[in-house]
Amino acid sequence: MGLFDNLKSALKKTKDVLRTDVRDLLRSGEILDEAKLEEFYRGLITTDMGVAAATEVVETLRKEFGGRTVVPDKIWEVVRTQLKTILLGESGTGWDRANPIGPLNIAATGPTVILVSGVNGVGKTTSIAKLARLLHGSGRKVLLAAGDTFRAAAVEQLTMWSKRIGCDIVTKPPKSDPASVAFEGCDQAVARGADFAIIDTAGRLQTQQNLMSELQKIHRVIAKRIEGAPHESLLVLDATTGQNGLSQASKFSEAAGCTGIILTKLDGTAKGGVVIAIRQKMGIPVKYIGVGEQLDDLQVFSADDFVNALFDDV
Repeated sequence: MGLFDNLKSALKKTKDVLRTDVRDLLRSGEILDEAKLEEFYRGLITTDMGVAAATEVVETLRKEFGGRTVVPDKIWEVVRTQLKTILLGESGTGWDRANPIGPLNIAATGPTVILVSGVNGVGKTTSIAKLARLLHGSGRKVLLAAGDTFRAAAVEQLTMWSKRIGCDIVTKPPKSDPASVAFEGCDQAVARGADFAIIDTAGRLQTQQNLMSELQKIHRVIAKRIEGAPHESLLVLDATTGQNGLSQASKFSEAAGCTGIILTKLDGTAKGGVVIAIRQKMGIPVKYIGVGEQLDDLQVFSADDFVNALFDDV
């Protein structure tokens, strides 16, 4: 399948919710009354796009089409346009498809450092491998730093991925200071002329203050070794958590200065609309999405493709 077909497939559960809840509301020739608008609102909410976004969309429909005869194509076009505007944020521009690695902040000189964080079980280590594969496949030299030193399986898994991808990795003995691994990773990235250094961190709950403080320390150490680093601080979120992801995004952003999100398990949830809620409430863009379990199943996020796939055939 092509990238757009993969995205449509990943959003199937979310699309099914919309198809069930809203398709019959917008029959051509009927009047778009308050009852239909209220049902439409509830249908949007079930995707976890959030109250603010759903309210904004319904208010626009009420203003432009309320009390008038339904013309489905026109209504869906307005919905698509509004949601794309929310997802694009203040920039108003999307991803340049000529750039296969996506909208990353690239260092002016030296290695670009990417710090990756998230709660336990969101697919962080696998997401790092997928991102490394994407960057390596585009001809960039990538170095990984296995900063989850308290979980031997994480280091072993990342080491296995590095060998499979063909990129360097920095590891230290179990229970080493994670900040020292991050520092060594940056040091080796400079020494080896790497284009990217991706720093893994241990999974942690946003409520564990001592571990969030540790994440702040890692961020500071990276900044001391390479000026301007980390150039990206990516938070890995599990799409199946829906609105709970907002709390994670808020707390991790405070600790690690999150610049973007990798949204995983999009293919396993009916809550794909959370992408919209996070962008609107937190102002943090989703930069990559996981649409499957294979190493190549990481896509650069496109607001146009996401909205078009979400409402295709609704």
